[in-house]
Formats: sequence, C-alpha cells, structure tokens
Amino acid sequence: MQHIGVALKNLIKSSGLQKGLDQQRAVDLWPEVVGESINSNSEPVSVENGVLSIKTKNSAWSQELQLQKPQILEKLNKKLDKKIIKDIRFV
Repeated sequence: MQHIGVALKNLIKSSGLQKGLDQQRAVDLWPEVVGESINSNSEPVSVENGVLSIKTKNSAWSQELQLQKPQILEKLNKKLDKKIIKDIRFV
C-alpha cells in the first residue's frame, strides 16, 4: 500500500495537472517575488498557457512593471525551479 502523498503525486503526474499547479504556484509566489511595494499596487489575476496576467492600480504602475518584466520573470521562474511563466501581461 502506498503512502497517500506518493499516491497523490502519481495521480497529479499521470493526469497532467502538474502544469496547472505550477502555474498557480506562480500566482501564490507573486507577493514574495515582487516585494511589498509592487504587491500593494498589483494583483495576479490569472495564468493561462504560461502567461501571467497582473492587474495594476493604474497605468503608471503598468508602465513601471513593464520595464521590470525581464527581472520579475527571471526571479519568478527561479523561485519555481523551472521556466513555468513565459510572459507577464499588465492590465
């Protein structure tokens, strides 16, 4: 008999759910990756096909985060231990 943790891991792997879980982890890690200032002015909305959508307080924040996008992408994927997020869209 398998330990339930092992059984769940096998189920997740065999059902193809791992990608969705990894993408959700990116949403959960957003505050930690970007810090308090950016987090208080932005909010992860969704992740689809490796594209993270972020709602910002205003267009100035969208523009600022657009400039920081390469660094944020790198930090986020490093925290995830693999390249899960391919792009970030600021809305």
